[in-house]
Amino acid sequence: MNRDAPIRKAVIPAAGFGTRFLPATKSQPKEMLPIVDTPVIQYVVEEAVASGITDILMVIGKGKRAIEEHFDRNFQLEDQLACQNKTEELEAIRHISDMAEIHFVWQKEMKGLGHAVLCALHHVGNEPFAVLLGDTVVGAEIPATRQLIDVYTRYHSSAVVLEEVEPEKVSRYGVLKGRDMGDGLYQVEDFVEKPAMDRAPSNLVFAGRYVFTPAIFHYLKTTPPGQGGEIQLTDAMRAMVKDQAMYGKKLRGKRYDIGNKEGFVKTNIEFGLKDDEIRDQLVTYIKRRAKEL
Repeated sequence: MNRDAPIRKAVIPAAGFGTRFLPATKSQPKEMLPIVDTPVIQYVVEEAVASGITDILMVIGKGKRAIEEHFDRNFQLEDQLACQNKTEELEAIRHISDMAEIHFVWQKEMKGLGHAVLCALHHVGNEPFAVLLGDTVVGAEIPATRQLIDVYTRYHSSAVVLEEVEPEKVSRYGVLKGRDMGDGLYQVEDFVEKPAMDRAPSNLVFAGRYVFTPAIFHYLKTTPPGQGGEIQLTDAMRAMVKDQAMYGKKLRGKRYDIGNKEGFVKTNIEFGLKDDEIRDQLVTYIKRRAKEL
């Protein structure tokens, strides 16, 4: 690997079943659920592009064909919009297919996040690359992936975005054990998966964004399957950090929790309040409902 190679490629795992959102996800990918009027996964791709990455591989599974169609051209729809002089809508849908070179690979068996990343081996090759979870949206002035790329550029090592959470929530996540280097940067010593609150080494948890050197593929290949026969990305990272430096960067921004129904609804409200078209009506509705409750 050329240690000075830039981060040119991103991998977006998007193969999970999304069982928490059944029955909505029975026939559509959870990554295509809309936040106001934009699918979750489009926000993820836009973050990668804003970070300077336009070569993107999506790892998809059964029932995910809608993701491919979303990022492909729809000439019939474009012609209809053009005939109706709906230029703003036409530009918006053309932008979706033009903003990046998007490739797809199938994860034929659901063997965990680590296996999904391993499916990207032949596309990534011997280059450093970013991983953005396809069901996680992060809002930040400097995109979260760009924050990690800056860490890689300085240290030429793998890095992960961290989010500070309330201590009672650490048992839901992979948690950092590391050395504070200042300015929100940590040198990783270990990761602890879903620890009890009284055993957690910190309250800094994974936030769904990573940058890896290609060495991660070696550790993914040699990581034994865990519970359910899945290859866990965290297990490969724990093995990797014993041999080479890895860093954690505390997120400057906000991760929107859309992994459950409550968080998904709250995220839609927050994004709706940022939408000039519906903000005023939404504020009026919220105030009225608050009085009624």
